Amino acid sequence: MARENLNDLLAFVTVAQERSFTRAAPKLGVTQSALSHAMNGLEERLGVRLLNRSTRSVAPTEAGERLLRIVGPQFEGIEADLAALTEMREKPAGTVRISSGDHAAGILLPALERLVPEYPDIKVEVIVDNGLTDIVAGRFDAGVRLGEAVEKDMIATRIGPEMRMAVVGSPAYLKGRGKPRVPQDLTDHSCINIHLASYGGHYAWEFEKGGQEVKVRVEGPLAFNAIDLNRKAALAGLGLAYVPEDLVLVDIAEGRLTHVLADWCPPFPGYHLYYPSRRQASPAFAVVVEALRHRG
Repeated sequence: MARENLNDLLAFVTVAQERSFTRAAPKLGVTQSALSHAMNGLEERLGVRLLNRSTRSVAPTEAGERLLRIVGPQFEGIEADLAALTEMREKPAGTVRISSGDHAAGILLPALERLVPEYPDIKVEVIVDNGLTDIVAGRFDAGVRLGEAVEKDMIATRIGPEMRMAVVGSPAYLKGRGKPRVPQDLTDHSCINIHLASYGGHYAWEFEKGGQEVKVRVEGPLAFNAIDLNRKAALAGLGLAYVPEDLVLVDIAEGRLTHVLADWCPPFPGYHLYYPSRRQASPAFAVVVEALRHRG
């Protein structure tokens, strides 16, 4: 096969996976116009349309999806084999991409601070996304989720301690409103919602006590998809927020926030690093997993 065809097939796979000429071009080290020209040439040589283009998006056609299924795994296999060659180096090297929520990313940082000086040839990219990202489709090496949310077909490694959620509000907000005594009382309060598109919109607050599990769909004027903004809105007296307890321990201790419904918020399994069981792990990835492993 001509080198031109191989280059264009790689370019097609990148565009199809990124669904964007803009994102694919810098990954391939070419201009968008050169990439578009290459795709036009490939389509002409094959005699079929591979990509549907609009001003906002790019998506594979039926023929394009078929080609992607054929050649995509071949290129991924080559990348995995090349990564395995790093075993011949004195120290592992390569890039490890991790998808993580904003709060979970804070769990990663202390371990990465210890990793970087020892393994300067390993690069770790942490992409913050609070949705339930498909790490396979997104071409991530691993993702971070709460242990109970990891799919059964994934390998999971615990990277953090147990967690608790906390419902908090400022003293100014709670003054005159009274504290909720049971989760159902939240329907009488202004609550700061957690917006998660992967949950179909607003996340239902979860509680448990004495074996009884309760989920409450709260209402309020504000919703955020970044958990620290929920904390800041609670500090501003704009309502009750449902956040990881460790995020507000100092605020509670110093009286800026009041913890309510604490007896309805038991501990639960914390964050886990997860990745496909069929994954051919590179030495760099193995080092990162071991560095992140929770030893408490």
